[in-house]
Amino acid sequence: MIETWIVIGASSAIGRAFAREAAARGADVILAGRDKADLDRTASDIRIATGRGAMVFPFDALDTASHETLVGVAGATPGVVNVALLFANMPEQAAMDADPTLALACIDTGLRGAISILHRLAPVLERRGAGTVVGFGSVAGDRGRLKNYIYGATKAGLHTYLAGLRNRLGRSGVHVLTVKPGFVDTAMTWGLPCLFLVASPDEVARACLDAASRRRDVIYVPWFWRGIMTIICTIPERVFKRLSI
Repeated sequence: MIETWIVIGASSAIGRAFAREAAARGADVILAGRDKADLDRTASDIRIATGRGAMVFPFDALDTASHETLVGVAGATPGVVNVALLFANMPEQAAMDADPTLALACIDTGLRGAISILHRLAPVLERRGAGTVVGFGSVAGDRGRLKNYIYGATKAGLHTYLAGLRNRLGRSGVHVLTVKPGFVDTAMTWGLPCLFLVASPDEVARACLDAASRRRDVIYVPWFWRGIMTIICTIPERVFKRLSI
């Protein structure tokens, strides 16, 4: 059976790695994002390296009125359709504290945009009774921290949405995987101080596709972040609010 991954946010480092890995495993890919030149290069590389189909589709998380067009593409795609949602916006917390419009842009991209496209795609997947949704959250969504609480709030909201979507779509045979990455070597984390135990985009992509094939519900990547976040989440609030993390 033909299998296609719609990779939304495919011009990100993880998005490119995810699309390449999905194609290497035998799936066709639809690369959706804003940077068409970058998407075209990735699609060409995938076709040459794997022989799989790779097409490019423009997508802007903030232009929610246009999201129905991508839904039409999904509906016209034969076989099993899977979705990987990877886009986000992470300004520095200090910048968002100084300019609330940046905070709203972070929320609009990472949460409102994500719900807009996934809620439109959900009926397409339900009708087919098959497929997988991989939603990229973050360890930042597990607890509000001084240094990234707006971004963390966006990811916490996405985690809750994905959990509900998992309950909804699971009844029709569609699986939803929530991915909570720690630090990954991407443009979003470049230059941040005190980074440690950083994963590569390729490692994250492989872990996500492996977990999707095993129908896991929630994973941390790299895996050890589950333990780290368990410790962070058990610190009493009266202590935690005094920490500069």
